[in-house]
Amino acid sequence: MASEPQHDHHGDEDEVQSWAGDFDPLADVEERRVLFATLDSFRQYRRTAHLNTTHRRRQAFYALPSAHWQMLAEPPFSLLENFNRVDDAIDVNADIADSILATGLASFGLPANPDANDPRQNWHGTANTSDVNKAHSTIRQFYRDWSAEGAAEREVCYAPVLRDLHEEFGGQQDRPSDEIRVLVPGAGLGRLVFELCRAGFAAEGNEISYHQLLASSWILNHTRGPRQHALYPFALHFSNLLSRAQQLQQVLIPDTHPGAAMMEAQTAADATPFGTMSMSAADFVVLYNNPSNREAFDAVATVFFIDTAPNLIRYVETIRHCLKPNGLWINVGPLLWHFEDGSNRSHGSGAGESQDQGIGEPGNMELTEEEVFLLVERVGFSIEKRQSVEERPMCGYIQDPQNMLQNLYRPSHWVARKKV
Repeated sequence: MASEPQHDHHGDEDEVQSWAGDFDPLADVEERRVLFATLDSFRQYRRTAHLNTTHRRRQAFYALPSAHWQMLAEPPFSLLENFNRVDDAIDVNADIADSILATGLASFGLPANPDANDPRQNWHGTANTSDVNKAHSTIRQFYRDWSAEGAAEREVCYAPVLRDLHEEFGGQQDRPSDEIRVLVPGAGLGRLVFELCRAGFAAEGNEISYHQLLASSWILNHTRGPRQHALYPFALHFSNLLSRAQQLQQVLIPDTHPGAAMMEAQTAADATPFGTMSMSAADFVVLYNNPSNREAFDAVATVFFIDTAPNLIRYVETIRHCLKPNGLWINVGPLLWHFEDGSNRSHGSGAGESQDQGIGEPGNMELTEEEVFLLVERVGFSIEKRQSVEERPMCGYIQDPQNMLQNLYRPSHWVARKKV
């Protein structure tokens, strides 16, 4: 996959050009398969959510002894009525999935109802269960990245990056002619990239997942204003609840509208100039080891990213390659190694690229934090700042703070500098 040059922010402009790179995913059989499965997974969101959430629960409910289900169907329980409310919430979430699908189809020039006999256009029915699950988790991720209620998680993960950059570069980012370039691998739904641009930095996000790319393009380019879209992030989950109101909590996204924020920065006399924003769609190791990216960035910010590496050495070498001399590497995140069970392999590592690079190469390893620090220094960095375990704030990941079960991280935060 080659780069998507720009998420342009302007909302109602034609998106087709924003995916115009030197590589056409529709011309590559494997990339086309992955893209089509992603599009189809958003199309299937509504049907699969109803089927797997409420349909099967109604079947199980009616399998109870008659006297029992009738008791639970009446007030104060009214479980059947709650199933109806969950169905309504699913439909609201599915409206977001449908919007992501529509903008994705427009971006790639694909029809909503393709010719079933044309393999270059027929994306219907291509998603498997894993693809659909990714669509579900992507929709929920808007809670973390683009709702006011997700601000607590963002504060733990994104605020340290902004503080470290301001500490390093001071007011330099206020001068558009001398932009500070920051790379964000694993940019996800684009919130950190957006916040860096709002702070005046020139931010480039990188993401390999089409689910994340399509969803970030929608939220950055195609939403019409703040709090325009309702989301029920926890409606599909029935365990460890204190109340039905908790299950059916509604949030509104985006809490901050990207286009409006950019316009405000352009018109307000005392506002920090908005930095340029770009997003690359590619395998991080393959793209950023290119000679064209050698010493191209002033800083790299990895947030909940380095544990996606099958081979962390590749990531560290790539970060070193694309950083300028004395460039800064800021890391925040846990070490939940994604390939610990030995299963790989993500999709495409670039058109025509050797398979001995990138996330698709064979082999994987899991390191402790101590070993990560040793490796970072061995490959050519000096670690200048690190938090002790006692100093680290806890945070969830798309975590309902009222849930009776709390899955919390104590993410590591450290800053390293590239040795000359």
